[in-house]
Amino acid sequence: MGDFTHNHYVPEWYQHRFLQPGQGKYNYLDLSPEKIVTPSGHTYTRSALLKWGPKSCFAQDDLYTTQWGSLKNTEIERIFFGEIDSNGHKAVDFFDDYKIKDGMHEAFQNLVRYMSIQKLRTPKGLGFISNIFDINSTNKLLLFLQRIQYMYGAVWADAVWQIADASESPTKFIISDHPVTVYNRARFPGSPHCRGFNDPDVREVATHTYFPLSLDKVLILTNLSWVRNPYQRETSDHPNQTLFRTTMFKATDIQQGRMLSEQEVLQINYVTKMRALRYIAAAEKDWLYPEERLSSTHWSQFGDGLLFMPEPRAIHMGGQIVIGYKDGSSEVFGEYGHRPGQKGYKDQNRESRETKALQRFKGEFALMQGKTWRGWPIDHFGKAGPQVDSDDYFEHLISNVKDLKWRRKYGT
Repeated sequence: MGDFTHNHYVPEWYQHRFLQPGQGKYNYLDLSPEKIVTPSGHTYTRSALLKWGPKSCFAQDDLYTTQWGSLKNTEIERIFFGEIDSNGHKAVDFFDDYKIKDGMHEAFQNLVRYMSIQKLRTPKGLGFISNIFDINSTNKLLLFLQRIQYMYGAVWADAVWQIADASESPTKFIISDHPVTVYNRARFPGSPHCRGFNDPDVREVATHTYFPLSLDKVLILTNLSWVRNPYQRETSDHPNQTLFRTTMFKATDIQQGRMLSEQEVLQINYVTKMRALRYIAAAEKDWLYPEERLSSTHWSQFGDGLLFMPEPRAIHMGGQIVIGYKDGSSEVFGEYGHRPGQKGYKDQNRESRETKALQRFKGEFALMQGKTWRGWPIDHFGKAGPQVDSDDYFEHLISNVKDLKWRRKYGT
């Protein structure tokens, strides 16, 4: 049973993705090293920086062990997490080298489930569940975790997905003890929504979720309502607040091709570090201290506030999906997962606001980014990337930019 009582809340297979070839140990940083008092009364602080391998990192004894009287049970680790990690490993491999191919549906389902569980299974995630749902028993907490394992899936499926690439940056991605990370530019690290076990709510429109896939790849999920209208309050509600529901996902809309600069990788690593509970790890020691090489650590200004934003020129209005079945029945889903008859389905006022805002944002983003798109769907109007605007279309887009400060900053 000992093999299943040393519980990795960040699986070893995942950790190995962030080591360089031939490397066996991480640079493992304790952000809150313990103070030790010796029997003689001497006080010292444990070393913050350690050289540990994946077997020792991001692990805790009996984190997932239930106990009934004197009997310990490891089924949650052996069976529940065993299956999730096995399927999750394959899904992460699939999206790290993403293309439309056989196995897409299964990989998507397994990745979303894995990410949702990964966000909940860490000490930070378990602490959040315990606080929010007032669960003080480890047994009850672990049973409840299984009940809510799909908690984030619908909101993420409704989001705009992009896979960004750090292969041109000398600095690569680090990982933390809470690797499914959320960032909202209006929720600073010291704010009540970010202290302790708290994270910004994924249902706040400006909350991005990101998950490093390997040293060079990161998956970034952005709420569609934020891409369409980034002028609204960052903490406004997602159009569909229901967490546990059925929705649809269009795999061909996943954006690829974005090449991150080193400053952008440093900014992402800084967010990872600030959202960690206690530990971060990196293949190189210097990568653990992104703040030392950033030009600014202003939380809301990374990438002019658009660090995690996908390419808005690939976004369109509409998005209703109709599914027909052999028996003649059908299902309809709006772009935010609403069904006909539900509040929020075909909201004309929202659509009008988003249409105007998206047109404006496309122009401002084009002015900032240039004619070549930041990223593009795998099959955009039948064309492979990179996507480049024609002169006429580019001029049309930037003609919508009325913000004089933005024009002065980016060149017209």
